Amino acid sequence: MVAALILAGGRASRLGGLDKPLLMLDGGTLLDSVLRRVRPQVGPVALSANGDPARFARFGLPVLADPRAGLGPLGGLLAGLRWAAASGETALLTVPGDTPFIPEDLASRLAPPPSVAAGEGGVHHLVACWDVGCAAALEAYLTGGGRRVSAFGETCGARRVVFAGAPDPFFNVNTPADLAWARATVRGVG
Repeated sequence: MVAALILAGGRASRLGGLDKPLLMLDGGTLLDSVLRRVRPQVGPVALSANGDPARFARFGLPVLADPRAGLGPLGGLLAGLRWAAASGETALLTVPGDTPFIPEDLASRLAPPPSVAAGEGGVHHLVACWDVGCAAALEAYLTGGGRRVSAFGETCGARRVVFAGAPDPFFNVNTPADLAWARATVRGVG
C-alpha cells in the first residue's frame, strides 16, 4: 500500500510566515482540502512539519520533524520514507500542504514509483511517489551536500507523469492573491 506525507513545513515568507496549510479555504483549511483528496487514495497519512506539532493536533496525524535542520523539503522526505518503511508500506506519496486541487487519482497515476507530477506549471517535484527503498540513496545524497528535490528525483530515476486540468491541479498558495484566487475558484467564480 502507499502511504502519504503532506509537506506542511514551508516558511511561507510571502504570507508573513503563517502555516499555509492552516489558512482557511472552503469552510476548512488548505490542509482539510488536501486531506479530503489524499485520504481515499492511500493508507496511512502523516504530516512533515518542524516546530510545535500541537498546532496540527486536531488532524490526528503523526507529525514528523526533519531528522536534522537545514535539509529543506528533502529532510521531510527522508523522515517520511523512514516512517512509511516502519509502517510496512512500500511507497510514499508526497504532496505539499498548500495544493488544494490535487487530482483524486494522483496516487494511482503516479504508480509505480519513482515518479513526479507535471502540469501546466511545469514539473512539481514535491508531488511525487517514492519507493521507500530510496531512503538510503537520499541519506547519501544529503550527506554529500545535495539539497535539490529535482536532482534527487533524477538520481532515483523518477519518471514524469503529465496531468492536465482546470484549475491547475498543482496550483499552490504562496501569496495573498493566490489564496484569494483559490477561494474564488472553490466558490465557482474564479
